[in-house]
Amino acid sequence: MPAPERIPSRGLTEAGLRTLLTEGELTVLGQVRGASNAVLYCTVAHEGEERTCVYKPVAGEQPLWDFPDGTLARREVAAYEISEATGWGLVPPTVLREGPYGEGMCQLWIEAEEAEEGADNAGGLPPLLALVEDDEPGEGWKAVGFAEVGEGRTALLVHADDPRLRRLAVLDAVINNGDRKGGHLLPAPGGRLYGIDHGVTFNADDKLRTLLWGWAGEPLPPEAAEVLDRLSTALEPGAELTTRLAELITAAELDALRVRVEGLRTSGRHPQPSGEWPPIPWPPV
Repeated sequence: MPAPERIPSRGLTEAGLRTLLTEGELTVLGQVRGASNAVLYCTVAHEGEERTCVYKPVAGEQPLWDFPDGTLARREVAAYEISEATGWGLVPPTVLREGPYGEGMCQLWIEAEEAEEGADNAGGLPPLLALVEDDEPGEGWKAVGFAEVGEGRTALLVHADDPRLRRLAVLDAVINNGDRKGGHLLPAPGGRLYGIDHGVTFNADDKLRTLLWGWAGEPLPPEAAEVLDRLSTALEPGAELTTRLAELITAAELDALRVRVEGLRTSGRHPQPSGEWPPIPWPPV
C-alpha cells in the first residue's frame, strides 16, 4: 500500500510546519487533562501562519525509574526523526524548542476523525480496535489476546489487519515503544493514521508494550524490509540521522536502536513478546 499523501496542513509543507513549530510564538490555551505529564494545548503563530499544537515542557515530566537518562520530550522528537526516516510519516511534525515553561517538545495538533462502522479505506478509517465474544478474530482482524470485561467474562481483543497499523507496529518495534495504547492512534483526514505519545521509547532494554501484537512472529512485508535496510544505512556512525539522534537519546540507546534494526532485518519477522515485560500497556486506552 503506498503511503498516503503527506501533510501539507492547509498549504504548509512538512518543512514549513517544522519551522512554524520551532520559531512561532506559543500561546497556551489550556491543559490536556488526564495525562501523566504536563500537556499544554497551544496555538503557534509565525509569519502570518497559525496552527494548534501540543507543548510538553520538560519541567512538567514525572520522573521514571526505568528512564533515568534524558527527557521524554527528546524521545518524542527522536521518534519523529525515525518516523521521517522510514518515509511513512506516522508521527505528526514534532520539534524541540523553548516555550513559556522552558524546553519542551512541540507537536502539531491532529484533529482525529471518528472511525465509523463499515467505513472503507477510500473514505474514513474503519474501526481499529474491538472486543469480540468469539474465540477467533473474524476476517480482516488480528487477535491480540483475551481481556476481562467484568462479571467474570472475557472477550477477545482484536485490531484491524490494516497496513497503516502494521507500519506503526514496525515503527514501535524499532523505537522500542513501551506504551502503544489505543488512545495513541489518531485517524486523520485523507485516510492517514498517526501515532502520538512517544515519551517512553528508545530504552536500551526490551520494553515493547503494545496493542498491535496481531502480526507477532509473522514475516515482515516487503516494504518494511526495504525501510529497515534504509534505516540501517541512515544509522551508520557519522550519518546525518545519527548525528541528530545523538542529541536526543543516549549513546547506549542509540547502539540498542541499531541492534533492534539489525535484529528485525536478520529475522525478517515481527517481534514476539519477550516474556520479561508485560506485553500490553495498562490501561490499554
